[in-house]
Amino acid sequence: MSQSLSRRAFLALGGGLFAQTPQKPNILLILCDDLGYGDVQAYYPESKIPTPHMDKLAREGMRFTDAHSPSSVCTPTRYGLLTGRYCWRTRMKSGVGSGYSPALIEPGRATIASLLKSQRNYRTGGFGKWHLGLGNEEKVDYAKPFTPSPNDFGFDEFFGIPASLDMPPYVFIDNHRAVEPPTSTIADNGEVKRGPFWRGGPRSPSFQMEDVVPSIVKRACEFVEKEKGPFFAYVPLPAPHTPWVPSKPFQGKSKAGLYGDFVEETDASIGKILESLERTGKAKNTLVIVTSDNGAPWEERDARETIGHWANGTWRGQKADIQEAGHRIPFMVRWPGVVKPGTTSSQTICLTDVFATIAQIQGIALTDTMGEDSVSLLTS
Repeated sequence: MSQSLSRRAFLALGGGLFAQTPQKPNILLILCDDLGYGDVQAYYPESKIPTPHMDKLAREGMRFTDAHSPSSVCTPTRYGLLTGRYCWRTRMKSGVGSGYSPALIEPGRATIASLLKSQRNYRTGGFGKWHLGLGNEEKVDYAKPFTPSPNDFGFDEFFGIPASLDMPPYVFIDNHRAVEPPTSTIADNGEVKRGPFWRGGPRSPSFQMEDVVPSIVKRACEFVEKEKGPFFAYVPLPAPHTPWVPSKPFQGKSKAGLYGDFVEETDASIGKILESLERTGKAKNTLVIVTSDNGAPWEERDARETIGHWANGTWRGQKADIQEAGHRIPFMVRWPGVVKPGTTSSQTICLTDVFATIAQIQGIALTDTMGEDSVSLLTS
């Protein structure tokens, strides 16, 4: 489908139905971590990794082929997605945060979650990798409650990990507290940013890396299933970012090594959350967005070792690069009755645009100090 036709299809269906919709949609926003454009078969048929759940989502909705992250690394993208602002507007001008960084989102700053919670009475939940800092000190003390936490930026509940799965401390956080303080340690595994790489440091005694994705998905599914009214579920999965630690059912399953196994688990995790929507009858009134925070950290040697799998497809570069593969990402939208199934758009978009899009869907007028870098996808 051409850019103009796909754009009109999205606008015509959306514009014609917003006023007629009896209730505002549930919103499920799944952000994968380091998932490349070439990992998803719906985007790159030569991918060596089966991705049936994302492929099905693409068939049931719209697939954007020129979508970009606002940064080619983790923290700045997450800030941009949730606030509709480029991260250079904050104190962080380059790089990423750590598990001990203080909160990056400014006090009182509007986020997608706070918009929905305060103005439209949504229940809001976040489940996964936060990586936007916690507390207000230069080094977070995980033995104490921390404020601010995701709860202070619009989330009724949050469960996940502080930063990337290869960054200490290795703990689960549940709202304002660590579930179990990081009183144990784990040694650096000696790898150099490939495969099962992780940095040594403090961890909770019961924390096991291969359990993290299943634990996050379980909480996300429980949230989706229990909510009776409209909800916003933000699920920033910590996969397939390093360490590549697929859980046992996925080990050795793909044709692309540990990385491919972890991508398969990522796809299956998305499938489980979507199944929760179907099982509870909520899918028909849920706007689903599945995307990635940046490109994959993929080198030529990785392609050789995985029988020719190219995680970023034909795009030049990789994660952290200014080149196309650093920031061109998969972006799929499904909204039954609003977004026409099986459509494709070549419209250039950025993850910062999600903020203004959701605001327009809700009929929320943004002020000059909200989402300054966000343009609604429903605006011609």
